Parts: sequence; structure tokens; C-alpha cells
Amino acid sequence: MRAEDEAEFREYVAGRWTWLVRAAALLTGDPWHAEDLAQTALVRVFASWSRVRAAQDMDAYTMRILINQNKNRFRRRRVVEDLTAVVPERAGGDPTSRVDQRAGLLAALASLPKRQREVVVLRYWEDYSEAQTARILGCSVGTVKSQSSKALAKLRTHASVLASR
Repeated sequence: MRAEDEAEFREYVAGRWTWLVRAAALLTGDPWHAEDLAQTALVRVFASWSRVRAAQDMDAYTMRILINQNKNRFRRRRVVEDLTAVVPERAGGDPTSRVDQRAGLLAALASLPKRQREVVVLRYWEDYSEAQTARILGCSVGTVKSQSSKALAKLRTHASVLASR
């Protein structure tokens, strides 16, 4: 890779790191897995930097790589996760209700099937349009709409979301 391309890649990573880790955390439900996932995705972005840079939407291309890497994480080895409806209490507790609401929302998000979680993260957290989400996930706009509708219905009835109202 040319020095100019490497400098451009470094600048891209510096501007997108937080965004990638946040999206990865929403997909994985774990901040430590999220950082690993973001790093793995950026390795792939670096390896195909000429294609990423030539893409119409570099962020969408990068997000697609991130989602594919998350899927690959489950293909390589089975990840054991203990998902519960209620987030365990932390020592000392947290007095702010905002943190409790966020934890409840993350628990509700973790309870969704993988495809629904991907749609919710891309549509409502990352604010991609239905068409962009469909392109990133490699599915139709109709699939995005139906998965979004099902996911939102599930989230509305999740115990942790109901408790925060």
C-alpha cells in the first residue's frame, strides 16, 4: 500500500473507531467482543482499502464488513453467552435511571434474533435508510421493513423496556 493510501486509511480509522466499536457492541452485546470485532473488521477494510475507498458509501461498505465479521465469529467457534432478561446488579449500584434504561434497552436488544438486531442497529442506532440497510445486509427492503416491525413489536413488550416506562 502506498504511503498516501495508508495515511488516508489511518485518517478514516481515527474518525470511525468510536462509531465502529459502538455498532459492534450493539451487535455483540459485549464491549470486549466489540473491540475485537471492530479491529477484525478494520483489518478486512485495510486489506481491501482500494475497493472500500472506491465505494459510493465507504461507511456502508465498512458496516457490511463489520456485520459479516460478526457472523463469521459464530461460524468459527460457538460463543457461549448467558443472556438474561434482567441485568445483574453491580456493586454499589448506579443511581442514575438513564443508565438503568440503557441497560434495559441493551438487554432487550440482546434478546432479539440476530437479523432483527442487525436491522434495529442499522436503522435506529446508525440511522441508515431502509434501502441502505437492505444493501448492507444483502436483503430486500421488504425484509428490512418486516424485520424492523417484528423487532420493534418485541422490544415494546420486553420486560426491561416495560419496567423503564
